[in-house]
Amino acid sequence: MLKHHGVDTDYCCKTNILDFGGPTPFFDNTLLPVCRSQSLPLSKSCQRLAPEWSKAATALKGVVKMGAVDMTKHQSLGGPYNVQGFPTIKVFGANKKQPSDYNGGRTADALVDAGLREVRSVVQGRLSGRKQRSGGGSSSSGNGGNTGGSDAVVELTESSFNREVLESDDVWLVAFVAPWCGHCQRLKPEWSKAAQELKGEAKLGQVDATVYAALASRYGVQGYPTIKVFRGGPKTGEAENYESSRDASTIVTFARNLALENKPAPEVKQITDTGVFTSSCTDHQICFVSFLPDILDTGADGRNALISVQKALAERFKRRPFGWVWAIGGQQATLERALDIGGFGYPALAAFNSKKKKFAVLRGAYTEDSIKEFVNGLVVGRQPTAPVIGGEIPDIETVDPWDGSDAPERPVEEEIDLSELDDVELDDIPQEKPENSKDEL
Repeated sequence: MLKHHGVDTDYCCKTNILDFGGPTPFFDNTLLPVCRSQSLPLSKSCQRLAPEWSKAATALKGVVKMGAVDMTKHQSLGGPYNVQGFPTIKVFGANKKQPSDYNGGRTADALVDAGLREVRSVVQGRLSGRKQRSGGGSSSSGNGGNTGGSDAVVELTESSFNREVLESDDVWLVAFVAPWCGHCQRLKPEWSKAAQELKGEAKLGQVDATVYAALASRYGVQGYPTIKVFRGGPKTGEAENYESSRDASTIVTFARNLALENKPAPEVKQITDTGVFTSSCTDHQICFVSFLPDILDTGADGRNALISVQKALAERFKRRPFGWVWAIGGQQATLERALDIGGFGYPALAAFNSKKKKFAVLRGAYTEDSIKEFVNGLVVGRQPTAPVIGGEIPDIETVDPWDGSDAPERPVEEEIDLSELDDVELDDIPQEKPENSKDEL
């Protein structure tokens, strides 16, 4: 049930709109089409809404009931529902005692979409046997942030904007629109498609700038649609203008690139068992495996420096589906043989694609620049690869993780002062005679 407050009831008589200004309360299950023939002054917003509301009511006849209340005559009806401006549209879904605000577009198409979404929600609830709540279409249920049924676009209000956008670490793209704006109508399907595709990566919101003019003014909105960008992480309230194309594909690419800027680099882990190798290596498209020297050869500082090279590269290439792991040389002998590590000493590095069971070995120096060039060569297909030796993902040995400690001190051998032997004559050293020996003649 869609109902709005503040519209002249004269056009009710000529349309399929129910006038709820009569003695029967609209929240009862009795809905009477009572019309009054009187001419009342209308706000410009009400005047713009009237023909769209009538058109939507005709289209939804027999499916969704649409009504109107003349608030100049029946102010008491608006009180319980916090009606403060005109027109105000309320959605009465399955739960008539808890209507929700409708903050979507005010064209006939948008109103029809909202009504049909509400019907679908009610029907699906009956099929599943779950208890229904009010709030379909583009409503906000009084708390903001409703995504409008299956639509992933978040309808934002002045009360929900700070909570949903500014207090969030997510990437947000917010479109400020007007119901009568033709460009906004063309953006709508692209915006909805992009929001659906970006679920879990970035969020797309929408503000009706004709309803929330103060919010639009706060961000300098002067035309429609205006899209504002709020980068991920803690927000200061500042926004940037979106200047790219408004097709879904471009919007998705733009938002994903923003989201990846905030994405943490994958953790560089030591291969200690099969679980670590799976989650940090083989679950990724390409895994870079470093084999590091023994702690006796590098010490803790030297080993940490080599691991830092991996961490820097993991940060540089964090937008790509790469994994980064390391092992102590000789501890994962089967893995080393499968990736043809040997003959070059440690540190060594190999790139491993577990899906294709192919690998490539770094032949240059183990430096950040050399490995970066190696990775870029793999990305563009210039780096030669070979099938994994043995044809299967190698078995992983379970080993104790390095605790970060330095190499143990080597025991100091007691030095012998050879000068003490200078005065010793060989003839002075007693010679033992073997048993049963005979003196030579």
